[in-house]
Amino acid sequence: MATTHEIKVERREDGGKGASRRLRHAGSVPAIVYGGDLKPVSIQLSHNDVWLASQHDWFYSSILSLSLNGDVQKVLLRDLQRHPYKQQIMHLDFQRVNDKESIRTAVPLHFLGQDTSPAGKAADVVVAHELNEVVVECLPGDLPEFIELDLSNLAVGDVIHLSQLKLPKGVELPELKLGAEHDVAVVTAKYVKVEDESAEGEASADVPAAKVADDSEAKDAE
Repeated sequence: MATTHEIKVERREDGGKGASRRLRHAGSVPAIVYGGDLKPVSIQLSHNDVWLASQHDWFYSSILSLSLNGDVQKVLLRDLQRHPYKQQIMHLDFQRVNDKESIRTAVPLHFLGQDTSPAGKAADVVVAHELNEVVVECLPGDLPEFIELDLSNLAVGDVIHLSQLKLPKGVELPELKLGAEHDVAVVTAKYVKVEDESAEGEASADVPAAKVADDSEAKDAE
């Protein structure tokens, strides 16, 4: 069952770049809600509320309930624009969702037990997270905030593929419908090749010695 999070919003009457700048100076974030059978609506949100919410995974992958004076609309965040160097959110796009229509969106992966796994405890082994999120398809009510992947039994040389993820009921990975070649690696555990520095040092030391000998012979020949 998907968890919903309520966020209070206000309707925005003025449009244009000038109005958006004034909103930002006043501590608000301009946004738009679109999709479904209703017309797009311009709204504004408290920047502090949005900034705090943006620090959590659920803000990007959960069904959000936008509350406008008691009128609640269920939406997904579809776009978030940030200032290039300030800690400021510039604009948000929300898409309305229908409880009876499938949605497709990305959800984060949460990796568990890596440090205590055989691969995690082995020396000279790198456990690589090839993916940190996956695109899922499901009804809004089945949307998970994240998908857990238990790595406690991960051994050296193991590769965990997309098809090995344990998905909640009603959730699918559309990527797997495209063929076996799309069953990509999610996690790999490989040895790191460490070169023998002492052998390398000896080899490099031999080169100038040989060269000196060659030069000496050449001079004797002259």
